[in-house]
Amino acid sequence: MNDVPLHTMDIYSRKSYWKWYLAAGGALIVILSLAYTRYLGDQLAEREKQQVEQYLEAQRTLASSGGDPYQSYYCDISFQLKVVQSNTTVPILLLNERGGIDGYTNVGEDENDSIPTDALQRVYTGMLAEQADTIHVQVGDDLQIVMYGKSRLIKLLEWYPYVQLFLIGVFIAFGYAGFSASRRVEQNKVWLGMAKETAHQLGTPITAILGWIETLKAVNEDRPDNQEMLLELRNDVTRLELVADRFSKIGATPELTPVNLYEQLEICRNYMQRRAPRKTVFDFPNPEKQAPLMVFLNPPLFDWVIENLLRNAIDAMESGEGKITAQVYVESRWACIDVSDTGKGIPSGKHNTVFKPGYSTKTRGWGLGLSLARRIMVEYHGGRIFVKKSEIGIGTTFTVKLPINRK
Repeated sequence: MNDVPLHTMDIYSRKSYWKWYLAAGGALIVILSLAYTRYLGDQLAEREKQQVEQYLEAQRTLASSGGDPYQSYYCDISFQLKVVQSNTTVPILLLNERGGIDGYTNVGEDENDSIPTDALQRVYTGMLAEQADTIHVQVGDDLQIVMYGKSRLIKLLEWYPYVQLFLIGVFIAFGYAGFSASRRVEQNKVWLGMAKETAHQLGTPITAILGWIETLKAVNEDRPDNQEMLLELRNDVTRLELVADRFSKIGATPELTPVNLYEQLEICRNYMQRRAPRKTVFDFPNPEKQAPLMVFLNPPLFDWVIENLLRNAIDAMESGEGKITAQVYVESRWACIDVSDTGKGIPSGKHNTVFKPGYSTKTRGWGLGLSLARRIMVEYHGGRIFVKKSEIGIGTTFTVKLPINRK
């Protein structure tokens, strides 16, 4: 309804900075965490490579001592045996020069013969898929290929960055949600205080104006034309009193009463049409020709919502020339009102932004109208208000929904 292109209050540009700070902090944490995890993984992989080399050296010693009984008799090979038997973490597959599997060492495996041939083949295929490293070693007259894979610890460490990213993402999401909720509460307190202070400040001049109107009526009793103007002026001041009363009640739970929706819409139309440009055409349903549609609402607050939509519609139409249409229909358990205009339209990316506090396309606007309208509909009436459709240069339709038979 409003032409909502490009103006926002400075507060929106300022309050977006913390999002960048949070994103930069999260990115820094991720980069440092990944770098440190990569460093630990490299160090552990190097250590396991050294462990495999020690294992192979021990195997060579055992093989050479096993071939010479005198060397076996004079040499202590207990250390080599300990090195071989202590490997319970790094999977090692022994291959001969023809590619055959000679043996396998892994966690909990003490006997090579305890592993079936088909199981060894699966291990071999899996290590090939993992692109396991190999070391060629000469054992006696034979060339042996040692293929060693990644230990369970390294595999877990490889997954650790993803776990970190997930946890950091959860942390940022909860932080964002918490900060947003806190900011909304703070904003609501600001708007609530501003509304009550506005109502308080309006009270004194309204009372004074009422007094001046009565004085003018007394001195213009013989001027019917002036009396008519004073009557309209009195009606406007009465409306101003109602606005002040609305502001004073923001934050309090309003009383909902059963009202014929068609009649309440007609009240809003009648008031706004008398104050709209003559070029503005209003097309609203006639209450006398419609079956009553009863809903529970607070008339002053509901009028505020509809009048805000109508005022925005008038502003959206150049020089006030155009048509404003209201359509009422029932959709499931909702009584729906479509308020349409032939104004400039709202860009698709702004359909939700127009309801944010502080957003305004008007030079003097505070950006509270649609924000308060949504609060009135959602929090006080259990209803809905949203942009149903909008096309640039063609017009906009807002939809207001009220629950039927609900108090």
